[in-house]
Amino acid sequence: MSPTMPVKPDVLVACLCADWCGACREYKSRFEQAQAAFSSARFLWVDIEDQADWVDPIEVENFPSILVTVDGEPRFFGTVLPHLETLERLIKAQIDAPTAPALRDPQVRALAQRLLAAAEA
Repeated sequence: MSPTMPVKPDVLVACLCADWCGACREYKSRFEQAQAAFSSARFLWVDIEDQADWVDPIEVENFPSILVTVDGEPRFFGTVLPHLETLERLIKAQIDAPTAPALRDPQVRALAQRLLAAAEA
Protein backbone atom coordinates (compact mmCIF):
# COMPACT_ATOMS: atom_id res chain seq x y z
CA MET A 1 0.00 0.00 0.00
CA SER A 2 1.45 3.38 -1.00
CA PRO A 3 1.34 6.33 1.38
CA THR A 4 -1.36 8.89 0.79
CA MET A 5 -0.05 11.96 -0.95
CA PRO A 6 -1.37 15.25 0.40
CA VAL A 7 -3.76 16.96 -1.97
CA LYS A 8 -2.66 20.42 -2.99
CA PRO A 9 -5.31 23.03 -2.36
CA ASP A 10 -6.93 24.86 -5.24
CA VAL A 11 -5.49 28.38 -4.96
CA LEU A 12 -6.44 31.55 -6.82
CA VAL A 13 -4.41 34.72 -6.43
CA ALA A 14 -6.02 37.80 -7.96
CA CYS A 15 -4.44 41.23 -8.16
CA LEU A 16 -6.86 44.13 -8.44
CA CYS A 17 -5.10 47.07 -10.03
CA ALA A 18 -5.59 49.85 -12.56
CA ASP A 19 -3.73 50.46 -15.80
CA TRP A 20 -3.28 54.15 -14.98
CA CYS A 21 -1.49 53.29 -11.70
CA GLY A 22 2.29 53.42 -12.02
CA ALA A 23 2.80 51.19 -8.97
CA CYS A 24 0.51 48.58 -10.55
CA ARG A 25 2.40 48.63 -13.84
CA GLU A 26 5.66 48.09 -11.94
CA TYR A 27 4.09 45.36 -9.78
CA LYS A 28 2.82 43.30 -12.71
CA SER A 29 6.23 41.70 -13.38
CA ARG A 30 6.55 40.75 -9.69
CA PHE A 31 3.07 39.24 -9.80
CA GLU A 32 4.14 37.18 -12.81
CA GLN A 33 7.27 36.05 -10.92
CA ALA A 34 5.08 34.82 -8.07
CA GLN A 35 2.98 32.98 -10.61
CA ALA A 36 6.08 31.13 -11.77
CA ALA A 37 6.99 30.27 -8.16
CA PHE A 38 3.50 28.88 -7.40
CA SER A 39 2.84 27.05 -10.64
CA SER A 40 -0.02 24.99 -9.22
CA ALA A 41 -2.00 28.14 -8.32
CA ARG A 42 -4.10 30.19 -10.71
CA PHE A 43 -3.26 33.87 -11.04
CA LEU A 44 -5.57 36.56 -12.34
CA TRP A 45 -4.70 40.18 -13.10
CA VAL A 46 -7.85 42.32 -12.80
CA ASP A 47 -8.01 45.88 -14.08
CA ILE A 48 -10.68 47.43 -11.86
CA GLU A 49 -11.84 49.68 -14.68
CA ASP A 50 -11.73 47.28 -17.63
CA GLN A 51 -13.29 44.49 -15.57
CA ALA A 52 -15.46 46.65 -13.33
CA ASP A 53 -18.34 44.17 -13.62
CA TRP A 54 -16.15 41.57 -11.84
CA VAL A 55 -15.27 43.97 -9.03
CA ASP A 56 -18.45 46.00 -8.36
CA PRO A 57 -19.74 46.78 -5.77
CA ILE A 58 -16.35 46.55 -4.00
CA GLU A 59 -14.47 49.83 -3.90
CA VAL A 60 -10.75 49.28 -4.47
CA GLU A 61 -9.03 52.41 -3.21
CA ASN A 62 -5.45 51.22 -2.65
CA PHE A 63 -3.14 49.30 -4.93
CA PRO A 64 -2.15 46.57 -5.26
CA SER A 65 -5.11 44.82 -3.64
CA ILE A 66 -4.82 41.06 -3.48
CA LEU A 67 -7.49 38.39 -3.10
CA VAL A 68 -6.37 34.86 -2.24
CA THR A 69 -8.83 31.97 -2.28
CA VAL A 70 -8.09 28.46 -1.10
CA ASP A 71 -10.44 25.70 -2.21
CA GLY A 72 -12.95 28.32 -3.33
CA GLU A 73 -13.00 30.21 -0.04
CA PRO A 74 -11.62 33.75 0.30
CA ARG A 75 -8.78 33.74 2.80
CA PHE A 76 -7.20 37.15 2.27
CA PHE A 77 -8.38 40.38 0.72
CA GLY A 78 -6.46 43.59 1.16
CA THR A 79 -3.70 45.89 0.08
CA VAL A 80 -0.13 44.62 0.22
CA LEU A 81 3.24 46.25 -0.19
CA PRO A 82 4.30 45.87 -3.83
CA HIS A 83 7.18 43.50 -3.11
CA LEU A 84 7.59 39.99 -4.50
CA GLU A 85 8.66 38.59 -1.12
CA THR A 86 5.53 39.97 0.56
CA LEU A 87 3.26 38.34 -2.01
CA GLU A 88 5.10 35.02 -1.84
CA ARG A 89 4.90 34.95 1.98
CA LEU A 90 1.19 35.78 1.82
CA ILE A 91 0.45 32.98 -0.65
CA LYS A 92 2.56 30.44 1.26
CA ALA A 93 0.88 31.35 4.55
CA GLN A 94 -2.55 30.73 3.04
CA ILE A 95 -1.53 27.41 1.49
CA ASP A 96 0.17 26.25 4.70
CA ALA A 97 -2.89 26.98 6.88
CA PRO A 98 -5.50 24.50 5.60
CA THR A 99 -7.87 25.10 8.49
CA ALA A 100 -7.68 28.91 8.48
CA PRO A 101 -11.14 30.45 8.52
CA ALA A 102 -12.55 31.96 5.36
CA LEU A 103 -13.45 35.63 5.22
CA ARG A 104 -17.10 36.20 6.05
CA ASP A 105 -17.81 39.52 4.31
CA PRO A 106 -20.57 38.71 1.78
CA GLN A 107 -19.23 41.20 -0.78
CA VAL A 108 -15.74 39.67 -0.62
CA ARG A 109 -17.23 36.17 -0.89
CA ALA A 110 -19.22 37.26 -3.97
CA LEU A 111 -16.09 38.87 -5.47
CA ALA A 112 -14.20 35.62 -4.91
CA GLN A 113 -16.90 33.65 -6.73
CA ARG A 114 -16.90 36.07 -9.70
CA LEU A 115 -13.11 35.93 -9.98
CA LEU A 116 -13.04 32.15 -9.66
CA ALA A 117 -15.56 31.94 -12.52
CA ALA A 118 -13.48 34.38 -14.60
CA ALA A 119 -10.30 32.37 -13.95
CA GLU A 120 -12.02 29.20 -15.17
CA ALA A 121 -13.33 30.83 -18.35
